[in-house]
Amino acid sequence: MTVTAAKKPTARRAAKKPTPCPDCQTGQVQESFQVGGRKKHTSADRQEALCLTCLGTGEAPTD
Repeated sequence: MTVTAAKKPTARRAAKKPTPCPDCQTGQVQESFQVGGRKKHTSADRQEALCLTCLGTGEAPTD
């Protein structure tokens, strides 16, 4: 009969929090847009757009 040693739980490393994107926090930014046929004017409303820096992840890009 062989006796095995008791298994000890391995310590897990704490997961690092990703650094937030410098341009946005959620992966989306608000932009103004133009309205009108010939004479375009900027609307007072805003629209959500995908952040081009982080491509919508909300995390800072790593180089």
